[in-house]
Amino acid sequence: MRLETSTGAPEQVGTPLMVVLVPSELDFEELAGLSRTTGGVLSEAVSSGDFQGRERDRLLGYRRASRGPERVMFAGVGPLSGLTGEKVRAAAGRAVRSAEAARLGSLALCLSYLGPEVDPRWFQAAAEGLVLASWRFDELRSPPAAGTESEDWPPRVESAVVVAAPSRELDPAVEVGQAFAAGENRARTLQARPGNVATPTQLGAEAVRIADEAGLRIEVLGPAEMEAEGMGALLSVAQGSDEEPRLIVLRHDGGDPAAPPLVLVGKGLTFDAGGISIKPAKGMEDMKYDMSGGAAVLGAMLAIGRLGIPANVIGVVPSSENLLNGSATKPGDVVFSRAGKSIEVINTDAEGRLILADALDYAAEWNPAAIVDCATLTGACVIALGHHRSAVLGSDEDLVAEVRSAGDRAGQPCWPLPLDDQYRKQLKSDVADLKNVGGRPAGTITAACFLSEFVGGVPWAHLDIAGTAYGKTKKPYLKDGPNGTPCRLLLEWVRARTGF
Repeated sequence: MRLETSTGAPEQVGTPLMVVLVPSELDFEELAGLSRTTGGVLSEAVSSGDFQGRERDRLLGYRRASRGPERVMFAGVGPLSGLTGEKVRAAAGRAVRSAEAARLGSLALCLSYLGPEVDPRWFQAAAEGLVLASWRFDELRSPPAAGTESEDWPPRVESAVVVAAPSRELDPAVEVGQAFAAGENRARTLQARPGNVATPTQLGAEAVRIADEAGLRIEVLGPAEMEAEGMGALLSVAQGSDEEPRLIVLRHDGGDPAAPPLVLVGKGLTFDAGGISIKPAKGMEDMKYDMSGGAAVLGAMLAIGRLGIPANVIGVVPSSENLLNGSATKPGDVVFSRAGKSIEVINTDAEGRLILADALDYAAEWNPAAIVDCATLTGACVIALGHHRSAVLGSDEDLVAEVRSAGDRAGQPCWPLPLDDQYRKQLKSDVADLKNVGGRPAGTITAACFLSEFVGGVPWAHLDIAGTAYGKTKKPYLKDGPNGTPCRLLLEWVRARTGF
């Protein structure tokens, strides 16, 4: 979606649809110009008490003047004291849905009446909501015949104008919001592609395109390079598939060359059948989403490069399939990680932690300032937190707090779980240094305990996004299916670390 900004009078903006955000404490006389444009429809609704700026209030009017918006939708947002970035993001999403319903290709979102000092984060949130809501995945579908219409194929909402009172914060905030949402939309597209399209090789090729677009350095390791690195854990997962694995490394050199980097690591399991510990057939088609963490990291690196964030940031995505053939790893096998630790594979469906183990050990050798990894890692996380929050665990309490705060700003909240030594005992093996699973109790925690064995002394936080990366949603700026979590969380964390 193309975004522009305007600081002119809203009633003079030419657009097929203007959605005006109206707080409940607003003096409605301030909206007199737009009310006149629509023949006084707002004045009548206010007088009757039908419109008071409550969150549920909606009022649509049509242009009666010779110029200005063709349609004006007044949308209540409730009291300003309760207005948040997430509410603005949702309002922007509803604006796009209204444009889609009217089969319009553009709209304007008016923030001019949100008080004398609009929070700049609301500008960013508005841009994010507009761009995120405009996403859809139709690259594998046949479009309707020329000259025909289809309810399943509405016109794209391709452009929008953010209208606000003059502010030096407006354009920079909209630029950030647009870049953040565009990165997350790229992640959603990667998530949506089926396993026969989004193979590890294809994901590596997509990373090359992202590097070209964003001015990043890239390295893609194949099986031979992984073998030379001693990445036996990652290779053990891939050996049950005919598809070769890849380890993708994207580098943004935006800071002092001597400054330690921030590292983002994302699980890129492009399809997970469970290996020999095969999953049930029902719902297995959704296992194309097991690369959601890797997709989020790729989308975040795209936005970081485009914005030129002043920091050294490295994105790492270990990618493979987890299938089953005569060469597949068997339960009870012992594999050796890059860190030199032997791992007894109790369950081949606990493969994400194996590919992440080698990636984290690889990243830790760069002595980064911090590592944040994200993965659709455990079904136990869905049981614990449902689909509303990701789990966050880590070796550094301050880092965990930073990640939580970033999630709140992004509208992608997370919740901390403990990472105590007693949980490590569940990973004790009789034949190897550790097992890859610790049984049913505290499955999310023991999975994080496993990962903690491979980060050394680097400050590290882990996001389990099994319940939040995809699925049904009630957020108006998203659609059911892939939602890109935690791409914007990662970006907010990097941004806060750098002061950008």
